[in-house]
Amino acid sequence: MKVVISVDMEGICGVASWVQVSPPEFGGLISGAEYERARIQMTREAAAAAEGAFAAGASEVLVNDSHDTMRNLLPELLPERVRYTTGNDKPLSMVQGVQESGVGALLFVGYHARAGSMRGPLAHTWNGFVRNVRVGGVDTGEYGLNALLAGQYGVPVVFASGDDVAMNEIRAELGEGVETVAVKEGLSSFAAIHLHPAEAVRRIRAGAEAGVRRAASLSPHVTRWPAPCQLSFDHQARADACERVPGITRVDAVTVGWESDSAYHLFQTFRLLAKVAEVRLDG
Repeated sequence: MKVVISVDMEGICGVASWVQVSPPEFGGLISGAEYERARIQMTREAAAAAEGAFAAGASEVLVNDSHDTMRNLLPELLPERVRYTTGNDKPLSMVQGVQESGVGALLFVGYHARAGSMRGPLAHTWNGFVRNVRVGGVDTGEYGLNALLAGQYGVPVVFASGDDVAMNEIRAELGEGVETVAVKEGLSSFAAIHLHPAEAVRRIRAGAEAGVRRAASLSPHVTRWPAPCQLSFDHQARADACERVPGITRVDAVTVGWESDSAYHLFQTFRLLAKVAEVRLDG
């Protein structure tokens, strides 16, 4: 069985500030030292999940860098048996690889809570201006969108690690069968109590192994299609721009809606609207 590991950064042990997860090339709120430390731990946690998957019998492991520019992982710190994917223009983005033949499990590493979550460190969905995503009447985050997209290819989410708020949200939406490891306890948007990084790695390896071992007993995440979908923003100007896209309707001042007949359509429509909504707010 092939396994795909989607690795984000905001849910990594030791991370509680945007400065820690911002690649230095873009300027702004950055610290090269803080970012380098976070990307090392990100890679260690990805490696631990891969080692757990191999211990559970995975024949192949594909590690997909899923944060920001998606060029964060240090490949020399990954197990030599893995393949890894980088670059931010991937057709399936954070879950690139689930479409490959033989993939039987998807693992989330370094995942965070959805936008608006109380006490979720760096809680957001996709970018800084998406306020909420609703699919079939259920509010969700990146984990839900990614799980649905994987579900279209028959791949279940079997493991997740990140902050405790995100882990609670993931179990509530994807089911208690998902093995979860909380590497930190959220105190606020920008504070958390963390495990020691080495302990986080140990728990992730064990959790990933346990999740992959019972992959055959878990079902892919699905909803009833066609599904009503809504996307809310932090400002009405973003909804103004999205309303002009054919097939998109206005729900309220900051929300637009549409109907999707598949998870692929949902995901690509979401990505399109998130891009369209990148408008100037200063007139």
